[in-house]
Amino acid sequence: MKLLYCISFISLFFGSCKKKESPVHPEQESITESVYASGVIKSNQQYQVFSSVNGIIKNILVTEGDAVKEGMPIIQLVNTTPSLNVENATINAEYGSVKANSEKLNELILSIDQARFKMDNDASLLEKQKNLWSKGIGTKNELDQRELSLVNSSKNYQSLQLRLQELKKQLLLQEKQSQKNVEITRQIANDYTIYSRRNGIVYALLKENGEMINTQTPLAVIGDSSFYLELSVDENDVNRVKTGQKIILNMDAYPGKIFEAVVTKINPIMNPQTKSFLVEADFVHPPSSLYPNLTAESNIVISTKEKAIIIPREYVTNDNFVILANKEKRKVTTGLKDYRKIEILEGLSVTDEIIKPTP
Repeated sequence: MKLLYCISFISLFFGSCKKKESPVHPEQESITESVYASGVIKSNQQYQVFSSVNGIIKNILVTEGDAVKEGMPIIQLVNTTPSLNVENATINAEYGSVKANSEKLNELILSIDQARFKMDNDASLLEKQKNLWSKGIGTKNELDQRELSLVNSSKNYQSLQLRLQELKKQLLLQEKQSQKNVEITRQIANDYTIYSRRNGIVYALLKENGEMINTQTPLAVIGDSSFYLELSVDENDVNRVKTGQKIILNMDAYPGKIFEAVVTKINPIMNPQTKSFLVEADFVHPPSSLYPNLTAESNIVISTKEKAIIIPREYVTNDNFVILANKEKRKVTTGLKDYRKIEILEGLSVTDEIIKPTP
């Protein structure tokens, strides 16, 4: 009997401590549905600087915060071997030029002149021998010898002319090839100086003098002085995001301040690791100072409705039922929702009383 009394007392004690849920009324107010997105600040035209060759940094010509122009040198690599290759190619180009080989041309031209003189002389002697032969003077063998001499000197003259044409072609080709080799070696040597691809600001230098670098190592970050937002949107929400939508965001760099932006671009490929899409946005009124890679948290406004019937989200079951104060279970049609409220399109009025469903 005493045990039963104790159990009854404990039950009464805990029962009285349990808080009774008070019914709530739906309220008429505005609701905004939004999609959460986190991201970073990016400089427009921002890019990482890479080298097209492997090497060792000899000299960094800029400092962080410097303004640079397109084509301005920013980093020099050690280029002893490429410089020597340029010198060697230049020497070969000078040696292989037509001008440098003028002696060969002049020598061959002189040989052609001599061959032409001999050919003309042989033709003259043949003509005289023919005249003598017509008058019965001389022998047939002498005439044949004169004809053979003319044939040989004509062939020699023609052969030398062909040699001159071939030599000119060879020297021109050699000159072009050697000049092209100079251009190639100069371009390779030029690759050991890294230039800015566009006008901008040096936001970060990622290497120091004397460091070994390769073609896959970023050396610096350059961008311009205007900025945009790069946001990550979950694949489940991306279909509701459209260009032109308003964004409300905050940044750790500006605690307590709210900024607005507008969606400008939705990149159409999903990141398979994060299952998210990149969304770009422009500030409506950007803060006075921004820097690349500042973090931001934002809500992309999908829809806003004034004078909607609103109840707390936890008062709606997963199958869209609510519990009235009299324990009646009623089906409702829902509309917009945010992280704590949900719109009721049909099934409730502001005069109804509802209670939170029990788990």
